[in-house]
Amino acid sequence: MRIQERSIRKILCASLLTAGLFASTSCESYLDVNTNPNGPDQVVAPQYYLPSIQTGLALGIEFDSRYLGKYVQNWNARDAGDLWDQHGFLASSDASGELWKSVYYIMGANLTDMISKAEEEQKWDFVGVGYLLRAFGWQMLTDYHGEAIVSQAFEPGRTSFDYDTQEEIYAEVRRLTELAITNLERTDGAVATSTLNRGDLIYGGDRAKWLKFAYGLLAINEHHLSNKGSYSPDKVIAYVDKALASNADDASVRFEGSISDDTNFYGPRRGNLNTFRQSKFIVGLLDGTNASLHDNALSVVDPRLPVMLAPAPDGKYRGVTPGVGFTEYEAALRPRNLWNTPTDVVAATTPNKYLFGNNERFPLMTYAQLQFIKAEAAFIKGDKSLALDAYTKGVNAHMDFVKKYVINDPATPEDEVAVFGQRRQAYMASADLIPTDAANLTLSKIMLQKYIAQWGWGFLETWTDLRRYHYSSDVFTGFQLPDPLYGLNQGKPAYRFRPRYNSEYMWNAAALEKIGGLNPDFHTYELWFSKK
Repeated sequence: MRIQERSIRKILCASLLTAGLFASTSCESYLDVNTNPNGPDQVVAPQYYLPSIQTGLALGIEFDSRYLGKYVQNWNARDAGDLWDQHGFLASSDASGELWKSVYYIMGANLTDMISKAEEEQKWDFVGVGYLLRAFGWQMLTDYHGEAIVSQAFEPGRTSFDYDTQEEIYAEVRRLTELAITNLERTDGAVATSTLNRGDLIYGGDRAKWLKFAYGLLAINEHHLSNKGSYSPDKVIAYVDKALASNADDASVRFEGSISDDTNFYGPRRGNLNTFRQSKFIVGLLDGTNASLHDNALSVVDPRLPVMLAPAPDGKYRGVTPGVGFTEYEAALRPRNLWNTPTDVVAATTPNKYLFGNNERFPLMTYAQLQFIKAEAAFIKGDKSLALDAYTKGVNAHMDFVKKYVINDPATPEDEVAVFGQRRQAYMASADLIPTDAANLTLSKIMLQKYIAQWGWGFLETWTDLRRYHYSSDVFTGFQLPDPLYGLNQGKPAYRFRPRYNSEYMWNAAALEKIGGLNPDFHTYELWFSKK
């Protein structure tokens, strides 16, 4: 959990460059005010911090999705025997520790300083956004790792840190989010002349959208506790109703894509996903073969299939089995990579496909996602009419989301946009897929449509859903855990990721031992939020 030397110097430099906020002064000379290698001696204007903090948050998720994406079977390895496919982990490695780095190092003291400077200048919108980013970081971190260091996280002079329980972290997320709302609603001070729009890569300084994001986070925080006696479906529904009102409110981080340093992690220029293949599970959800998302007339094609996924050379859509890879198919039948290129040597200028583009925005929260949360909460409450309404809105919203990525191919005579519209109309008219009677709506339909809507970005929320239902194939129809599981798992699936190796296992092992973190099967220990 140690703060890396020179990190703040690098982070502030990146912020200034990303936002384009200074011209002739070099980054080195501008930051020569810093004599402390572990932090800045002088705090700079709030807008200089935001770009790297927001980008770091998105990249933390994207980096670690190379591992978590395999756990939840958004995708799996091209080759057989991948340990992450088997719910394993790589010992003595920082692999899967990027989110930890983002929350503690990239955000870390920089976010604290941004909030302090904004309070000093009475820029309450910056203060609100700062508290909200902190809360969002803690929410993701605890859902990913379980126990984490919160109360002692940024205390000066500490060389060891105690872990807070997940229950305590959930309460802190609520406290910080409510504090964020209070500040975002303030209109006094310097809010009228704020420069939030100069550094905000998510909402461009739109305070109203940040308020909606805050209520979305409260909904997620409460809904994760669906296995607890204190869980309140009504509270979740009320939060969602105050949250994102349409796809126009979706929260996502902007990337320019011109050079590697400002390119989306999933872009072909970065080349981070060349050996990844779509899973059999997602293919089954979109090709109509999944029993819970199946049209009995056998005439409905999900319009999202060709937009989101890549076909094999023969034009058919297939996915890989975890731990098996594409070796189960003959060469002509093997699914292509996520950019749909003939080989895994991918040119940096390869055209964008769905979320896998150099300059594609990376989503953090969407309207469709929240509608499915509302649908599940209403279903649990027993209000199936409300559940069906939210479910239908969620499917429609994700159809709109995907439609943005439909591109007419000049090599084919078809009008791809028109075909998408026709298939969408047929899909939404199918009573098997979109029930006309609320009594026919099932929990499985809600959760599987949510899975589709979060494919390729909402890994943590998807994993939280899988763990809340303990990987149930009754809820997640067609989902099968890898066989065999990783040897150290002792037959159990993963429920958490181990903390960052070069932080905790090298420097904080005594505290880690207290929570069982030195045990070889620690990553299979169930988290507090999913326990009944």
